Amino acid sequence: MTWQRAARLLPLLAVMMLVGSCSKKTPTLNLLVWEGYADPSFIKAFEEQNHCKVSASYMGSSDELMAKLRGGSAGNYDVISPSSDVAASIVKAGLAAPLDLSKISSYNQLSPQLTSLALVHANGQVYGVPFTWGPDPIIYDTTAFKAPPDSWNVMWDPKYKGKVSVWDDLSTMYMAAQVLGFDKPDPSQLYNLTDEQLEAVKKKLLELKPNIRKMWATGGELTNLFENHEVVIAMGWPLNTAELKRKNFPVDEAIPKENTTGWIDHLMITAGSENKELAQAFLEYMVEATTQKLVTDVTRYVPANPQAARFMTKDDVKTLHLDDVDNYQKRLYFWQDVPRRAKYNEIWNEVKAAQ
Repeated sequence: MTWQRAARLLPLLAVMMLVGSCSKKTPTLNLLVWEGYADPSFIKAFEEQNHCKVSASYMGSSDELMAKLRGGSAGNYDVISPSSDVAASIVKAGLAAPLDLSKISSYNQLSPQLTSLALVHANGQVYGVPFTWGPDPIIYDTTAFKAPPDSWNVMWDPKYKGKVSVWDDLSTMYMAAQVLGFDKPDPSQLYNLTDEQLEAVKKKLLELKPNIRKMWATGGELTNLFENHEVVIAMGWPLNTAELKRKNFPVDEAIPKENTTGWIDHLMITAGSENKELAQAFLEYMVEATTQKLVTDVTRYVPANPQAARFMTKDDVKTLHLDDVDNYQKRLYFWQDVPRRAKYNEIWNEVKAAQ
């Protein structure tokens, strides 16, 4: 071959090499999940096993998730982790794909208390797998309290002016409703408040505002507020307690005498996903007992697969209440669908806007 002919073939070879490299492009699984659900400590093994990349975006609230899914972004994500307050709405709206449970071998190991709930069941099909669950506890700086706070009412104590943080989420309204006793005798009333009750909740939260240093939007933001000694008490997540303890910050958490709300997070595949087979494999991997244990190490949330306890220390089993699940769950009022969610958001936005 003459050098002139070789020179003419070089551009063609370059194009062929480019095409070849594109065809071998590593598939990417896109997640829209809560913080802590895509930690490298358990995600890396899935990437290696499936020769893919996992790319995670984090949401700050259930309403943010719903807004993105309904705003046309559903096709941008393959897997989502909705909580129990919006899971049913996502199914009803046709935003999730039905699952092939025969491909999720660990499904029968999952807690029957969770899989039996109607949240992700419709038309004889299942649209999500329970992943983790847990409480919205009081988190507090132990140097600021002689004894663990035993009531949500402490948040309103004038001595903590400018030292309190609450989540920028409707769950803060549920907490105020508990303080007002609206969960008696039926805890599900928290998610079906009347106009009169919502006005009372609004008034109660407006009374709290002088004590609020900042409403946190992400778990990392709340952790920083504690680390910077801007707040001494908050409603938060066990993830915050775990992160602060890892940093040797003097922190602990408590479930007050009024009890607290809690959540069940599911993993779902979006209806618009173009990687449904890979997404299905991801769900299978994430609910395996060994993976669930690793997730718990990061988040300190309770695993949906109780067999994860086999890989934990006795102390961890006790801390996560896996030795007494039924009694622990009685103290948690799991989030439910909120039929008048728009009205709740209207009241919550009025609280936030008030000076």
